Amino acid sequence: MDDIALAEVTRGGRIESLHLGRIAVMDDSGRVVQAHGAIDKAVFPRSTVKALLALPLVETGAADRLGLSDAELALACASHGGEPRHAETAAAMLAKAGKTLTCLECGAHWPTYDKAAHALAASGAAPTALHNNCSGKHAGLICLAIDQSLDPAGYIDPGHEAQRQVTDALVMATSVPHNEANRGLDGCSMPTYAIPLSALATGFARFGTGRNFSSGHASAAARLRSAVASEPFMVAGSGRFDTTLMAHFGNRIFCKMGAEGVMVASLPELGLGIAIKTDDGANRAAEVALASLLLGFDEAGWSDSDRAVLTGLSHQVMKNWNGREVGTLRAAGKG
Repeated sequence: MDDIALAEVTRGGRIESLHLGRIAVMDDSGRVVQAHGAIDKAVFPRSTVKALLALPLVETGAADRLGLSDAELALACASHGGEPRHAETAAAMLAKAGKTLTCLECGAHWPTYDKAAHALAASGAAPTALHNNCSGKHAGLICLAIDQSLDPAGYIDPGHEAQRQVTDALVMATSVPHNEANRGLDGCSMPTYAIPLSALATGFARFGTGRNFSSGHASAAARLRSAVASEPFMVAGSGRFDTTLMAHFGNRIFCKMGAEGVMVASLPELGLGIAIKTDDGANRAAEVALASLLLGFDEAGWSDSDRAVLTGLSHQVMKNWNGREVGTLRAAGKG
């Protein structure tokens, strides 16, 4: 099946750019609810699966024993912008485990949120691993290792016991293998595994309902969803799609953007999971495609305010440096 047009950019009343990709909507039994494009084709989920990776942190009791807050659990699921609160929260997680940023093996980069990067540069400081958009995920792995009396060094390696536990969680959720045959290396040096887009969507249907999870993992998923709903800023940051969507919808929608145009969502009340992949890796296309898709879920009973938020996210006005409107970013065929 050919991939489909997901999003388009207009200028002067014409379509200037077109983003192609595919969408899988699955229920928690693995049944296809909607298929747009080649949903059995494998993708690297990248950062979309961070909430699944955080399941052992909660299920083992490590989060409770270390006293991790909702903000800290949300950061464990995050691809954040490196704003001060993000970096401070990652440091606080490490402190609860008796560690410092020197234990982080994700590398350092400038905050991806421009204002935070400019402020950091203006202060004369250099970025640290705390500003890495994956620092919360890495801090969560260190917390898991310390709680289990494991040496956290090398926690990013597939053979480390903490890494094996989080990989087992991915297998549980998606029901497909995660091993050396489909392993790649993510930007933060953790493994990432190529799996069918349909399996990724199934995993997030189950993240919402707990099906195929142990009772402990199902409770952990519910707690992580609640933490993210209460602290959506921690998951992404100022002006970001994920934060905007979850700040409005709370527990009704969990969503997570990943690198190279991969997006997932979980709708617990409907028992559905969604996974999107853009062919060109454009995150902006995956975002507007998800918002437009959600608008079509009449069974969700969206209110007028719900629809207004989704409409705004699926049809965005583009302006130039002078603030003049130049075109739109919108779901394909929605002009």
